[in-house]
Amino acid sequence: MNRGITSALAALMMLALTACSSVPANKVNSADDLTGKSIGVQQGTTGDIFASDVENAKVMRYNKGADAVAALKDGKVDAVIIDEEPAKVFISGDKGLRILDESFAVEEYAIAVSKDNEELLNALNSTLSQMQSDGTLDTIRSNWIGDETGTHPYITPEGTDHSKGTLTMATNAEFPPYESLSGEAVVGIDVDIMRCACDRMGMELQIENMDFDKIIPAVMDGTADAGVAGITVTPEREEKVDFTIPYTTSTQVIIVRS
Repeated sequence: MNRGITSALAALMMLALTACSSVPANKVNSADDLTGKSIGVQQGTTGDIFASDVENAKVMRYNKGADAVAALKDGKVDAVIIDEEPAKVFISGDKGLRILDESFAVEEYAIAVSKDNEELLNALNSTLSQMQSDGTLDTIRSNWIGDETGTHPYITPEGTDHSKGTLTMATNAEFPPYESLSGEAVVGIDVDIMRCACDRMGMELQIENMDFDKIIPAVMDGTADAGVAGITVTPEREEKVDFTIPYTTSTQVIIVRS
C-alpha cells in the first residue's frame, strides 16, 4: 500500500477518535442559557428543585455533588446547580471549570427536627441563639471558609458533661465544607456546630452518614433526632419537619466548563 495513503488513513482515524472523545464546548453563560440543556444536581437538594423548574431541561440526578461535577467535566451534562461553598471546593484548582457570576436567591440553612420533638427544637433554638450572640457560629465558619481556614478548630472543653443523653445527627458527608469525610470521620461546619450545641446541651453527638434524600425521612421516622446537612428551609420540607432558626445563609450557583 502507498505510504502516503496509509498516513492519510491514520490521520483520519486519529481525527475520528479525537472527535468521539472530545468534551463539547460550554454553551451556558447565564441562567437563561439553561433552557433545554442537561443539568447535573445532587438528588433531593435545592439545586434539584431549581433545575426541575428550568424549561425543557434534562435533569441528571446524582447521589453526590462531586459526581455531578465529574459528569460536567466529562461532557455528560451542560451545567451543575449546587450550593456556593461546595461549588468552590469542587472547582478549586480546576481551570477547566468555573462558577457563573449569576446566582439564585439567598437561602437559609437550618436544622431539621421531628414535628413531635418540640423539646429538642426549643433547646436547639436557644443554643443556636446563644452561639450566634457570642460569636461562636462565626468562629466555626471562619475555621472552614476564608483566610483563617484550619487555624482554630472547635474542641470540646475538658470536663464537658454529656449526661443528658445522645443526639443522633443525620447528614450526608458529600457537601464540603459543611460536611465531608476525613478518613472515616465526618467533619465540617455542620459537625462543629452540632458538636458545640450538644456540648452546651449536655448531650453526646452521634453522626449517621446517609444519602441526602434519606435525611428528612430519617428525622420523620425517629431514626435520627436531627437532620443537619446544609438543608435549605423550603415550604415543602416544612410540611414534613420543623426547622430551627437559621444558622447560616447560602446561594445556589451554576458551574460550567471554562
